[in-house]
Amino acid sequence: MPVIGFLSIGVAAPGPFAPIVAAFRQGLSDTGYVEGQNLAIEYRWAEGQYDRLPALAADLVARNVGVIATAGGPMPVRAAKNATSTIPIVFMGTSDPVGNGLVASLARPGGNVTGISPMQTELMAKRLDLLSDLVPRAQVIALLVATESQTERVIGDVQEAARVKGVQLVILKVSSESEIDAAFESPAELHVSALVVAADPFFGATTVRDQFVALASRHAVPAIYSWREYPAAGGLISYGSSIPDNFRQAGIYVGRILKGAKPSDLPVQQPTTFELVVNLKTAKELGLTVPPSILARANEVIE
Repeated sequence: MPVIGFLSIGVAAPGPFAPIVAAFRQGLSDTGYVEGQNLAIEYRWAEGQYDRLPALAADLVARNVGVIATAGGPMPVRAAKNATSTIPIVFMGTSDPVGNGLVASLARPGGNVTGISPMQTELMAKRLDLLSDLVPRAQVIALLVATESQTERVIGDVQEAARVKGVQLVILKVSSESEIDAAFESPAELHVSALVVAADPFFGATTVRDQFVALASRHAVPAIYSWREYPAAGGLISYGSSIPDNFRQAGIYVGRILKGAKPSDLPVQQPTTFELVVNLKTAKELGLTVPPSILARANEVIE
C-alpha cells in the first residue's frame, strides 16, 4: 500500500480544514486511490506555527513517503523542497509559484515540485477595484494581511490599484486570531470605509471566517474576500477560484504521480474560471446598493 504525506499549516481534521481534506481525498478517489483501502496518508499539521514546518517535512521524508502534498501557501512547499530533492511534491493553494522560487515555470516546473496555483494573490488588485465600485464613497480602504506569509508584492499590487482608483490604502497586519479583533477596531480610528481581506491560508479556516463575518457585521465594515465560503456565511462579497476544486485537482495530481507520472512533466495548473459571489442581504444591512454591473457579472447572488 503506497503512503503519501500531507503537510499543512492548518490544524488537524476533523476541524476547520476538514472540507479541503475531503476535496483532496475526492481527487485521489478520482484516480482510484481510497484512503484506508489502497492508500495511507500521513498527516502533519503545523497548527499555524510556521517554524514547525521544517521538522514536520523532515519527518515525512524520514518515513520515505511516496509523495508529499502541501497546503497553506508557499512556506510548506519550501519546507518540503528544502527537505528533499527526490520525493515528488504537489502543492495546493500556492499562488505565484514562479515568483516564490518554487518552480522554474508553470509549463515546465522542473525538479520534483508541481501543483495547483489558485491565483489568489494575483487577484488582490481586482478585489480592490470591485470593492471600490461597490462602495464608491470610500476614500480610505484597508488591506488586511497576515504578517507571517504575506508577500510585499501583494501589498505593492494593491497599493498601485488604490493609486489608480484615487483612494488611500491603509495596511493592517495580524498574526493570530486574537489580533483580528483588534484589527477591526482600527477602521473607525483610521476613517476606513471598506476592507480588502488578503488571500492568506490563515484566513481560510472556518473559525477565522466566522470571526471575520461577525466582526464585519458588528462594525458595519464592507469587506471583500477571496473565497465564496465567506459570503455564504454572511460576508458581503468574494472573488476568486474554488478552494475545494483546487484541492481536488491536487489529489488527482498525486494519484497520477503514484501511477508513474513525473512532477517535472505535469505543468502547474491554474484556474480558468473565477467566482464572483455577492450577498444581497448583507449589502442591504450595510446600506449598500449593489451596482448592476456587479450583479450582471456575479456567478452567485445570495438573497
